[in-house]
Amino acid sequence: MEKILNYINGELKSPVSGNYFENINPATGNPYSLIADSDEKDVEMAVTAAQEAFKSWSEMPVNKRSHFLLKISNLITENLERLARAETIDNGKPISLSRKVDIPRAASNFEFYATAAMHLSSEAHITHTEAVNYTLRHPMGVAGCISPWNLPLYLFSWKIAPALAAGCTVVAKPSEVTPMTAFLLSELCIKSGLPPGVLNIVHGMGTKAGAAIISHKNIPAISFTGGTKTGEWIARTAAPMFKKLSLELGGKNPNIIFADCNFELAVKTSVQAAFSNQGEICLCGSRIFIEKSLFSKFREAFVQKVKELKPGNPLNEQTRLGAIVSEQHMQKILSYIQLAKDEGGKILTGGNRIFLEGENKNGFFIEPAVIEGLAYDCRTNQEEIFGPVVTLTPFETEEEVLRYANSVVYGLSATVFTENLSRAHRIAAALHSGIVWINCWLLRDLRTPFGGMKQSGIGREGGFEALKFFMEEKNVCVKL
Repeated sequence: MEKILNYINGELKSPVSGNYFENINPATGNPYSLIADSDEKDVEMAVTAAQEAFKSWSEMPVNKRSHFLLKISNLITENLERLARAETIDNGKPISLSRKVDIPRAASNFEFYATAAMHLSSEAHITHTEAVNYTLRHPMGVAGCISPWNLPLYLFSWKIAPALAAGCTVVAKPSEVTPMTAFLLSELCIKSGLPPGVLNIVHGMGTKAGAAIISHKNIPAISFTGGTKTGEWIARTAAPMFKKLSLELGGKNPNIIFADCNFELAVKTSVQAAFSNQGEICLCGSRIFIEKSLFSKFREAFVQKVKELKPGNPLNEQTRLGAIVSEQHMQKILSYIQLAKDEGGKILTGGNRIFLEGENKNGFFIEPAVIEGLAYDCRTNQEEIFGPVVTLTPFETEEEVLRYANSVVYGLSATVFTENLSRAHRIAAALHSGIVWINCWLLRDLRTPFGGMKQSGIGREGGFEALKFFMEEKNVCVKL
């Protein structure tokens, strides 16, 4: 089987230990490659290489840094089919999604930050005609970037592109569940001529390689996307070391449907928001609240649309619902469906593991589940499931639905469907969410800040927010 190697100091390297572990194709349940089982020794090599490369990279004119990032972006686009297929095999998502969303977005991330870095400006302030204050921004040094398994190359590039554009060098670790496209990216970086040590990719378990990155004394900035529990551990570890932290964590997002909505749009978009990528997106609208006068009509139409979603071979062009990323995660999702039953919920459709034929007979597939009859504050409605499971709950007033929506410990995103402009603005302002979509979902502008409130994270990614995160600001005061 192919071995997924580390990318350190411009070269592909075996782990110091010589150990590997299996990488599973979730659509077949079988191993198809081997992942480097790296530890602190590999991370130390990567940090050393990044430190040695930092001076020349940080002092390189920004237009030259931009050139390298644009070349990587172009190489991703040129290899779209290869990368899309690899992403689908590794993650279980439909090939159509990998081809249309994940890989193009990874190319866009590099392109966006390659150009944004050339437009980063500095502030100047005249102080009572006595002095001029201006701001300098210097790259932090070696940045640690750790990304999740649900949007592998998409979110991996979302971190490393702004870090590199800001002048930092990077030690990065993709999820051990979906490492393949990060490995292929390292090959593209070599082809691009990216200077050795600027980007280093270490594969392996979060408890070993990831922990070594988080706790390394020479990595002053950490950007992490993943689960809230892991984020808590990172915060406890990094805070005493006074590291700069960006944590994009979990979500339990409300989708609010008012009776005056564009009905067809609300149904179609709500299905997409609930089940895209098998519901394995932190932005999925898993709690759907429907105004009572519309509830029965919406439930009937929504359930009918969901019944049309049939899990299938992710490599099939017609498949719109693929495999769950791992057996462990599949079992977690199934346990929550059982919990919903125990809490008094009624399964309107789906919720069972299914077995396909042929090579997919042992794959990790779950029918999309729609559940009603649950209290807004039960565990099923409060805890992140991160799978193809949604609940339907009626409401009567704005005050009531805001209480339901804001009741969770998360505050990442929310979606609202209404044709009343005043209501749209009023609800958006009252929701405890870092992102609010009105009459749409996952419509992204890369210039806007991205992140959540409460236990959905710390800080913001996207736009100039991400560039500035990887920089130290310095005020210089010159007396006139």
